[in-house]
Amino acid sequence: MSAFEQAQKDIKTLSQRPGNDDMLALYAHFKQASQGDATGSRPGMFDMINRAKYDAWAALKGMSQSAAEQAYTDKVNALLKTHA
Repeated sequence: MSAFEQAQKDIKTLSQRPGNDDMLALYAHFKQASQGDATGSRPGMFDMINRAKYDAWAALKGMSQSAAEQAYTDKVNALLKTHA
């Protein structure tokens, strides 16, 4: 099992939900690692949650899969130390 796969399991063991900024970072790095650069059109201004998620993912354009996996894993490990 890779460190990325282990981090996906470990994130589910947190005792409390991370803040919105941390959740957006996790989402964006996971999507970049698993699907590459953001695709599709940006959600409209009234769909604030999906727009924020899309923007966070699109901000990582050009990041390699391995770099995104490492950033995701590092974020999970940091959260495990503070939210365990």
